[in-house]
Amino acid sequence: MSAAYDLYQQGRSHLRSGMPAQATVALEKAKRLEPEKASIREALGIAYFRIMRWTEAEAEFRKVLELSPADDYAHYALGRALRNQGRHDEAETYLKLARSLRPRRPDDEFELDEAS
Repeated sequence: MSAAYDLYQQGRSHLRSGMPAQATVALEKAKRLEPEKASIREALGIAYFRIMRWTEAEAEFRKVLELSPADDYAHYALGRALRNQGRHDEAETYLKLARSLRPRRPDDEFELDEAS
């Protein structure tokens, strides 16, 4: 396995264990090794979101959307990060896009706040 993958797995393990701050350490290292990996950027965005670092979460989810524009989860997570920054109108655009990309999935199934 590659070093980036091992770091990604370590970060995901920290997220599942409810340790998002620790997850950021491994995931930031993984991102430096593989900056174009959407899975790493998404996990890092989730970690930032859970420690209320909204602008960093926003940046990670924007990058995921750059890499994968139809990613419904990234639209949803970006919308939530924007809403938490008080940018409600901009947030609603992304939340609507998330719902339209996955219309049968209610918002509460996205699990941004829960262990993934």
